[in-house]
Amino acid sequence: MISISYKAKQFGVFIIKLLIVIAAFYFIYDQLAHNNKLNWTRFLVLYHKNQSFAGILFLLLFSFLNRYFEILKWQNLAQVVRIISIYEATKQVLAALTLGVFTPVGIGEYAGKALYFEKKDTKKIIFLNLICNGIQIIATGFFGILGMLFLGYWHWSIGILVVTILFLLVSYFTKSVAIKGYSIENFIERNNKIPKKIHRKNILLGICRYLVFSHQYYFLFLAFDVELSYVTLMATVTTVYFLASVIPSFQFLDFALKGSLAIYFFGLLGVNEWVVVFVTTLMWFLNVVLPVIVGSYFVLVFKVSPRRN
Repeated sequence: MISISYKAKQFGVFIIKLLIVIAAFYFIYDQLAHNNKLNWTRFLVLYHKNQSFAGILFLLLFSFLNRYFEILKWQNLAQVVRIISIYEATKQVLAALTLGVFTPVGIGEYAGKALYFEKKDTKKIIFLNLICNGIQIIATGFFGILGMLFLGYWHWSIGILVVTILFLLVSYFTKSVAIKGYSIENFIERNNKIPKKIHRKNILLGICRYLVFSHQYYFLFLAFDVELSYVTLMATVTTVYFLASVIPSFQFLDFALKGSLAIYFFGLLGVNEWVVVFVTTLMWFLNVVLPVIVGSYFVLVFKVSPRRN
């Protein structure tokens, strides 16, 4: 009976993993095949005009660095629980990314990483992942507000700053209020237990990652012959990413959300809609699709550790 039960469990896990991978690939296909705004004819004409093997490698390098900085961030934070290698961190980050694609605000990513650790460390891993993602949110907010101010969206910027200040004040005066055993005060205490050198490295790597993917966006627009000043283009990119980040959504809808915002803001600058759609699509393909393809492999080969049973 024990043997049959174990085999049934393993088969069930395999089916779940297979369904996750199939769903990921179906979503990728659906986005590329049924997006009516993608004008492949124009894209191919422009590609043949500006094709450059060095340029393709250059853009792929940005995608690699984007994910690599994320992997280094996670390796840095995970050492609070146990030291892991670059390869282990890569498995955990890419497999978690694949799991997080279909969940609201990437909740699956938190669970994905926790599966690689002992059950008793689940809460710690979820907390560390929150810290890992938190620095990206802060960087996105900081550069996003700067971008909005440069573009002249003063009312929006001031409104966001006022809301942020009010949120911080409310959080300060209610920090001791606990909900199901959790409070802001408890969060701060746990955060302070993490060595400062780990926090400093997390901040540095988070800023590096933000600069990498925002500049990849910039160079893609240059590849599509968009003639805007560096500051104007970057300010628009940071504004789009910031506004997309403050609207809760499923990660698989994030592609459409960023695309819609990009079309609106770049449209105000006179950039053709089809160019914006293709740049957004390529950013999604380079920074989500390719990592998910690799992550799908790690999902399929993942084995439930006895320590989690």
